[in-house]
Amino acid sequence: MTKKGLNQNAKYVREVINTVEPDFIFSSSPINRLKIIRDNVDDNQKKHTRLKELKKRINSIDNCNLKNNSKNIVMGEGNLDSPIMLIGEAPGEREDDSGNPFQGEIGNLLSKMLLAININKKKVYTTYSVNFRAPEDRKPTSKEIRRYSIFLKEHILIINPKIIILMGSTAMEAVTGLNEKISNERGKWKEILLKNVTYPLMITYSPSYLIRFPENKKYSWEDLKKIKQKIQDLKIKI
Repeated sequence: MTKKGLNQNAKYVREVINTVEPDFIFSSSPINRLKIIRDNVDDNQKKHTRLKELKKRINSIDNCNLKNNSKNIVMGEGNLDSPIMLIGEAPGEREDDSGNPFQGEIGNLLSKMLLAININKKKVYTTYSVNFRAPEDRKPTSKEIRRYSIFLKEHILIINPKIIILMGSTAMEAVTGLNEKISNERGKWKEILLKNVTYPLMITYSPSYLIRFPENKKYSWEDLKKIKQKIQDLKIKI
């Protein structure tokens, strides 16, 4: 009878594993990938439910000039599980008619801006600081911004993104409380803390502003490049 040869390679692998991680546990049980998929579906459903409840609360606001002059509430659109949440200022006429953010020429420009850093707009979650169109598309007042910022911050917690992009001074004020010139604050990474969760954010110009003042697109492009670099640094897949 011949003696069965020892698998020296297997022995070496075992010794290496024991050296690096002596408490490593091997299991013959397969990974339950269906459970992982099920958990993702459940999380997504929870977000849908929480957003539906938030929308109901916003719609129940009384004595609001914005709400009274609007056709539709505009909540959000896009991938609920996106690592990037993009927050604009307030709905315009097209958005008020459709109930969806960033429509028409503004939406087209936003899509081009995101594609410039290899991001499909459909993979980003977009919303507004204020959920109703202001009369004559005026800028929301600080009082109005504060009133809706409570709901916006809850909105952020529901989506729970890795990066927040604030487009426009209204978005900047709603999330950070800053009431400065956006030209002084854009292009700088900042952080906000909501319920012990820290979110990095970038302030930049809104597409509607860039349509009116296209000469500022060069600054917006600088901001976009910084966002792209942050995505790479954080190893975010989108």
